[in-house]
Amino acid sequence: MSDEITLTESSNVRFADLGLPQAILTALNELEYETPSPIQAASIPHLLQNQDLIGVAQTGTGKTAAFGLPALAQVDTTIKSPQVLVLVPTRELALQVTEAFQKFSKHLKGIKTLSIYGGQSMSVQLQALRRGVHIVVGTPGRVMDHLRRKTLVLDQLKTLVLDEADEMLRMGFIDDVTWILEKTPEHKQVALFSATMPKPIRRVADSHLKNPEEVRIASKAENQAKIDQRFWVSQGSASKRAAMLRFLAVEPFDAVMMFVRTKAQTVELAELLEQYGYRAAAIHGDLTQKMREHSIAQLKRGDIDIMVATDVAARGIDVARIGLVLNFDAPFDAESYVHRIGRTGRAGREGKAIIFLEPKEKRLINSLERASKGLLSPIELPSEEAIQSKQLNNFKAKLATALEEPATPFSDKVISHFLEQESTCPQQLAAALVSLAQGNRMELPPMPAPRKGRESRKASDNGRQQRNGNDKPRRERRKPSDDLTAMVSYRLSVGKRHRVGAGDIVGAIANEANIDSANIGKIQLYDTYSTVDLPEGMPKSTFQHLKRVRVRNQPLNLEPATKSGSERKR
Repeated sequence: MSDEITLTESSNVRFADLGLPQAILTALNELEYETPSPIQAASIPHLLQNQDLIGVAQTGTGKTAAFGLPALAQVDTTIKSPQVLVLVPTRELALQVTEAFQKFSKHLKGIKTLSIYGGQSMSVQLQALRRGVHIVVGTPGRVMDHLRRKTLVLDQLKTLVLDEADEMLRMGFIDDVTWILEKTPEHKQVALFSATMPKPIRRVADSHLKNPEEVRIASKAENQAKIDQRFWVSQGSASKRAAMLRFLAVEPFDAVMMFVRTKAQTVELAELLEQYGYRAAAIHGDLTQKMREHSIAQLKRGDIDIMVATDVAARGIDVARIGLVLNFDAPFDAESYVHRIGRTGRAGREGKAIIFLEPKEKRLINSLERASKGLLSPIELPSEEAIQSKQLNNFKAKLATALEEPATPFSDKVISHFLEQESTCPQQLAAALVSLAQGNRMELPPMPAPRKGRESRKASDNGRQQRNGNDKPRRERRKPSDDLTAMVSYRLSVGKRHRVGAGDIVGAIANEANIDSANIGKIQLYDTYSTVDLPEGMPKSTFQHLKRVRVRNQPLNLEPATKSGSERKR
């Protein structure tokens, strides 16, 4: 049996209708997940009935929740052995899926999830497995290592998930996946998710899945082809604000969805837009459901034209009149980008998407193109002439419409008064009426001057480090990841004297703050302290928690790095 659903069709199904436990529904409500995506709505009922399943859907359609929610619903916490095994192609995806399980299981007491992958300390994984875990998310190679060591015992396995099966095939893991499948109990549920179904994946499904249901989500490639994707390289938040107003001044749109990273920014930018004459509203996680629904209804009706939102708050929004998605801040990952631009180009319409990227984020364009199956082209900042021309054309269109309306007695009386009694010439009167119609329109802010190069700063930094003598830094170079975040530098009260390495810092932050290790930036180790770059917009609760986290029995004492702070010796 095969269920086929298109991503563009709307559905009245809610998570509460799918038969999930109340504890999971409570977590979903807190995460502001309301309406399941097509892959979730189609897959969850089958998986809850313990049926094998093949899910064919591209990246960005919500596959993690599609298999994660029903898997959690069937975990027995009285059994301290792994009951769910999720195989993924990469370390980054393992951490991402693990984090999703942890969020979904927030109100399910006692459920433990572990990610295992190469490059992580084996002793950490062994300790966790000895203590007992219910869900294991891992890459094929490391899962095989544990199975050979007999440190991963799958006698109690209930569900096995193959996530991004075609990617595992592309990376040469398909034989490893087959080996692992043969080491698992015969009586288990198997769910296979893949963006495509090449013949080797189909053979795996035929050999290891029992009478599977097949859920095939129609590709969004046709829709994405209708989305014109552009990028503009910014130089900080001030330049982004000025550029935002310029692009909005020239881009034709019916409605705009604007994405930012923090709740505070949604309110701040919505207020700024209103100052410049736009009808804007902000939605974020602190709003009640009723307030959020009210704002969305306003957007649908045309009472507001620009919605400024965070990723979580915008989940599930389906408004056909959105013609432009403006990514004021880059998202945390490529999948979020796909979700964002999916807000436009709906109901057969063409759409546009613009993303602002910092210079260091330009390297991420390839990953965005792969995820969205489209091309991102550079876009020039609108010139003053283009802005003035657009404003003139808009006003002329409004004036032409007004001229088609019959004159009223009041308007005739006003015009006669100024022409005859006030001796005003027609040109003066017309100019005054144009000025009055324009209102108190604010002038666009000037674009900030480009940032100066870094060479002089580097020279002064090198000189400072030499003067500091014993406190010279040891740079820990980390492989650039595909994260899309702006970074903020923090200072830690641990360093080389405490026998702390970059791996210790990464492990502590990734485990304690639920920050994907791929999103942890540059780390510099000094004698008595360290610095680390972390994604901008860290919640206060996470910041306070990290201040208390200990590494090598030393508290991190996390604090924002300052020039004076990074120079001082302790």
